Amino acid sequence: MFLGVIPLALSALETRWGLAVAFPSALVWAGWALFLLASILGLWSAAAMNVNGDGTPLPAATANRLVTAGPYRVVRNPMAVSGFVQGAAVGLMLSSWMVVVYAVLGSLLWNFAVRPLEEADLEARFGDEFRRYRDTVRCWIPRLGPAPEAPEDVEPTPS
Repeated sequence: MFLGVIPLALSALETRWGLAVAFPSALVWAGWALFLLASILGLWSAAAMNVNGDGTPLPAATANRLVTAGPYRVVRNPMAVSGFVQGAAVGLMLSSWMVVVYAVLGSLLWNFAVRPLEEADLEARFGDEFRRYRDTVRCWIPRLGPAPEAPEDVEPTPS
């Protein structure tokens, strides 16, 4: 729905309204490559959630343990990053600036409406373990190299 039907509808409207702009073929191919890489990240994230979290990414069967392995070592929301990149990649693949904007707006909505609820739930379920994780692993931009250890005796600050 979010990566197929809506982008195709937006692309069709963009063409119908005369707003379409042809993207260079290099951007279209970059979209395919980004989509593939983001899909690999999404599958890796789901596998890590299943294996290390004793659950699934689905709210009905959520993880029973805080997952900090696999892609979760370098970014707190690898599944969301995967989805945002896939959305932008579909926009590039379709040569649709409206789909790219749709992906950016979706990421902003997720960041400001969904993420705070998800992180509040994780803090309620995992307490200090999640607060230490939140304070050492970035939300969106992967940290290259080892993350600093959170001090044990200092109260974590909200992000």
